[in-house]
Amino acid sequence: MRLNKFLSNSGVASRRKCDELIKEGKVFVNGKQVKELGTVVNEKKDKVTVEEKVISLPSSFVYIKLNKPKGYACSASDEKGRKTIYDLIDCDERLFSIGRLDYDTEGLIILTNDGDFANKVAHPKYNIEKEYRVTIEGDIKESELAVMRKGVVIDGERMPSARVEKLSQDDKYTKLSVVIDEGQNRQVRRMFEAIGKSIRLLKRVRIGQVRLGGLSRGDYKDLTEEELNLLVRGK
Repeated sequence: MRLNKFLSNSGVASRRKCDELIKEGKVFVNGKQVKELGTVVNEKKDKVTVEEKVISLPSSFVYIKLNKPKGYACSASDEKGRKTIYDLIDCDERLFSIGRLDYDTEGLIILTNDGDFANKVAHPKYNIEKEYRVTIEGDIKESELAVMRKGVVIDGERMPSARVEKLSQDDKYTKLSVVIDEGQNRQVRRMFEAIGKSIRLLKRVRIGQVRLGGLSRGDYKDLTEEELNLLVRGK
């Protein structure tokens, strides 16, 4: 088995991140540092360590959906000492999240120790949609919605287009639905910043056909077999 696949299947991180760990010299096979991405290991015999931690394939796979509260980081450990989503989960397996939400964003996160599953869900070719609920201060013009639907231009580069619909409005706030199928860093926040809008609340409510539903902030539960199938199919 290729080393990056072994690490990913063991719940270390996504395959791309595992490639970075290998190139950075943080991975050892039978006590020897390995930096070649094409390295093949015998998962039954070879001893693989990452930053002195022995890595092994999980005995069973775990698939969880979590309602991330605002004020939690998505990393396994935070250099600033902030709370992380792993403080919310009681699980013996080493999990990683499929995609992330920034510190001030809440909503649906999927965690697993199944690297193959994670790669299928995260791969761009599946174009799996992510839906957000956004509350902004004040009103928003139809012309501004049109700009986001086409793709706002930031520093001379056009961002991916989005489906944006106004849901409701009162004297202070406007609520919108935003659907994207490309996961650029802080994409939704940057879209609204580009048109001068201040976000009051940003919450992810759907990944593919898996919905947050009535899951309370900070709570989590296993994905159903139907949800797993829908994610893998990307529909």
